Amino acid sequence: MLFSAVMHFVTPSREVLAETLLAAGPDAPTLCEGWRTRDLAAHLYLREHKPVFSLGMVIRRLAPVTERAIGETAERAASPAGYEALVNRFSAGPPALSPMRISSIDTSTNLIEYFVHTEDVRRATTRWAPRALDEDYADALWEELVKRAAILYRAVDLGVVLVRPDGPRHVAKRAPVSVAIVGDPGELLLHAHGRRQQALVTFEGQPDAVALLESADVGL
Repeated sequence: MLFSAVMHFVTPSREVLAETLLAAGPDAPTLCEGWRTRDLAAHLYLREHKPVFSLGMVIRRLAPVTERAIGETAERAASPAGYEALVNRFSAGPPALSPMRISSIDTSTNLIEYFVHTEDVRRATTRWAPRALDEDYADALWEELVKRAAILYRAVDLGVVLVRPDGPRHVAKRAPVSVAIVGDPGELLLHAHGRRQQALVTFEGQPDAVALLESADVGL
């Protein structure tokens, strides 16, 4: 798929995420442990507008700084009006001088981020159904997943093969014993990012290997 075609999905994905957050309100649950929707909205806003506060997501010793910034921003968005304003600021996109204004960075950083966090809100409720994704959008998600699958499954002590029902497959990790994870691209993406209980996937492999995969640390 051409890069320009992939880019086509980033802005609509941002819009869908913003709409999902607004519909849920500031205090709805999410699949992100310890976060309600206003915490998630605060994270999304800060990572684009004040990226220094996002370093704690990748540098452990800075985690308290990140958590404090998210908490303070979320607290200011506790009211319906404050929450709507925060989500709208996220929806408007990154500031003019942000690196995320660069198309290649925007795609590599946000295409998966927006999809996963949209489902973090949708699937945190007791009643949800998977979205019917546009075929090209599903292909774009698959391509981004393939690029980072080795990192996402790095802690799994066995081989991992990602398999789409329509045929394509990707070896995420090689080992003498492997498990195949079968599902549509969006579902595979959710599993790879640790949303295992909500991901609609099946497994093919030896029972003990499948059990090891299900207990392994998956994701970033």
